Amino acid sequence: MSTFVPKEVQAGLDSARLNALKTASRLRLSADGQTYPVLRMWKTGFSLDANTAPNLRGFVDLYDGSIHLFQCLIVASDDEGGEKRFEFKRLTAVSTTAPLDFERSVDAPVALIEAH
Repeated sequence: MSTFVPKEVQAGLDSARLNALKTASRLRLSADGQTYPVLRMWKTGFSLDANTAPNLRGFVDLYDGSIHLFQCLIVASDDEGGEKRFEFKRLTAVSTTAPLDFERSVDAPVALIEAH
């Protein structure tokens, strides 16, 4: 039994796979005022479409729709199957609140009511 696939069929399969990844993911990468759709993301990196992705390096921001998820320091690693892969050197989650420099008690009041 042979597992040979003609080049045209393989190119069609790769194109269909990339299109499915583009529509399934809401993740976006923002770098230098440009945004790029993220095809896949894993613990140590992510991938972009090799046809549209520039050679990125340095600080970038990752978004899920309009929600800012991470600030990242990245480096390009390789190209494979129409995907350009990038590895995280640093991945920092973005917080919507300022960090506390003290321990907040569980039964602490949430507001102050003034007497008039």
